[in-house]
Amino acid sequence: MVLKKITISIVKNFKIKSYGKINLTLNVINKLNNSYHSISSLITFCDLHDLINISAIKSPNDKIVFSGRFKKGINNKSNTVAKLLSLLREKGLLKKQSFRINIKKNIPHGSGLGGGSSNAANLLNFLNNKMKLNLNNSEKLKIARQIGFDVPINLKRKNTILTGKKDEILRMNKGFKLHILIVYPNFICSTKKIYKNNKKIGARKIKYFLKKLNKKNLISALKKERNDLQSTVIKIYPKIAKVINFIKSQNGCHLSRITGSGSACIGIFSNIHNAIYAQKSIRSKYPKFWSVVSRTI
Repeated sequence: MVLKKITISIVKNFKIKSYGKINLTLNVINKLNNSYHSISSLITFCDLHDLINISAIKSPNDKIVFSGRFKKGINNKSNTVAKLLSLLREKGLLKKQSFRINIKKNIPHGSGLGGGSSNAANLLNFLNNKMKLNLNNSEKLKIARQIGFDVPINLKRKNTILTGKKDEILRMNKGFKLHILIVYPNFICSTKKIYKNNKKIGARKIKYFLKKLNKKNLISALKKERNDLQSTVIKIYPKIAKVINFIKSQNGCHLSRITGSGSACIGIFSNIHNAIYAQKSIRSKYPKFWSVVSRTI
């Protein structure tokens, strides 16, 4: 790999949109020797996004600042963005260049929406393009995997299938155009605790999602699927069940479940108007919860 000298004028106050991901399905296949789990999942992306402002600065250290509603609980020195910059420097790609990075957190931290992973993936893409790091797709994937499990997924905003085979990610060209209500109950689920206590394990095939599905067939297929972690999440955090059931009871709701290991709950609706009306109902019943109506992108 040929390294190029980086000049400070290359990056000056750029804005990057960092989109949230949603697990429409999640099947736990088996437990690995390293105590992690292999999963299969159908993943889409929604228009809810964090906003990253980045500028090159003359300083020996990076200045990473989190702002916005969901900045609480994020360590300014130990996070996915800091880890990415550290890895790039270890490889000699950024040399002595430092950055001021402000990340406005619109995606709830620890919600299962992959905000931190998205931040790192989108910043990696940006730096690779704007600073001409010359990383090919394989090299980007390798770096992304070192940061976190979900980071490789976020390198491309295409509907994605995790097959459960080691490191296999399949991208779909077809969009889903779904109207989604996201409800965050203002607490974080412990992913480690959930996987440790989860008993639902077994291979399930989701290859039929590779077919050219129209929206009606997709909804029908999703109703037959599930999130294997949901029952465990509900046992540990019973309030999640009430949220899911309330969303499901709203007019025009096709289905409701958690995304990832929670705590965010999603509802897929027949149209935007039903989703907005359901959000009003959620706000009335659970005034302390955060919610947003979103669309897949």
